[in-house]
Amino acid sequence: MKALIYGISGQDGSYLARFLLEQGYEVWGASRDPHIGKRENLRRLGIVDEVKILATTLTDFRSVLTSLDTVEPDEIYNLAGQSSVSLSFEQPVETMQSVCFGTLNLLECIRYRGAKSKFYNASSSECFGDVGQSRANEETSFRPKSPYGVAKAAAHWQVVNYRESYGIFACNGILFNHESPLRPARFVTRKVISAVAAIGMGATTKLKLGNTEILRDWGWAPEYVRAMWLMLQQPEPEDFVIATGESHSLQEFVEAAFAVIGKDSSDYVEKDNQMLRPAEILFSYADVAKAANLLRWSAKNKMVDVVRMMLDAEGQSRLA
Repeated sequence: MKALIYGISGQDGSYLARFLLEQGYEVWGASRDPHIGKRENLRRLGIVDEVKILATTLTDFRSVLTSLDTVEPDEIYNLAGQSSVSLSFEQPVETMQSVCFGTLNLLECIRYRGAKSKFYNASSSECFGDVGQSRANEETSFRPKSPYGVAKAAAHWQVVNYRESYGIFACNGILFNHESPLRPARFVTRKVISAVAAIGMGATTKLKLGNTEILRDWGWAPEYVRAMWLMLQQPEPEDFVIATGESHSLQEFVEAAFAVIGKDSSDYVEKDNQMLRPAEILFSYADVAKAANLLRWSAKNKMVDVVRMMLDAEGQSRLA
């Protein structure tokens, strides 16, 4: 079996590559910049020499077509595109182009080639917007509140349209927040973990955050990539919500991190209104019943486990 991962240099792409290699796959990765310096995550996971890398630009139809003709993959995973909600407010055009048009190019190339490749698309809980106190499932309406969410919602429905119109085996994984040591520093969870680890080693700096009352469902990224793979092993293509089923505030995340180092978060955390987004999802709850019933998948690690594992990895990297 051959798999082609678009966005292989990111958090999810790197963990997925490792997982597929463990399943005996021949793994290819498509990256806009295949320079060796962009493969740090693959190197950290010890698989940089086991993956074949192609230079591909998802917004260029010919480039995408060439990559598919070169690899002729059995499975295609689309994890590429601008991935930061906060950054999407500053770069809405880049976000829409990379996420929406990149997905469209992939779907159209699959249709054009008439190939039987199975296709996974990284959708997002950001598509739902603010669901209030209700749990979002595969039938919940989309009301995104960020340029990122809008782009992901458009890409999601492109996948559904090509699946229903052309019979392509195409799935959306509607993933809620999932973290790991490979998260870039711009993400709030990594920012919290890095600051807490530094404070635990004697630093006296303050941790500045925006709204800490937001609720999110935080899971462990290495587990979530298995769910992606399981979707493509089903007899029929369907979309799935992937999450832990437990939601916690950012404040709880912060307090759990400080508890690990035995310190009081109130002594170190400051609110910074400049970090507030133009629009924010306050509540985020997931209904994980479908994944549990059909994929036989459920998250083993919850928020407190994620905090502990990220802190352990951060401490090890600082001592290295």
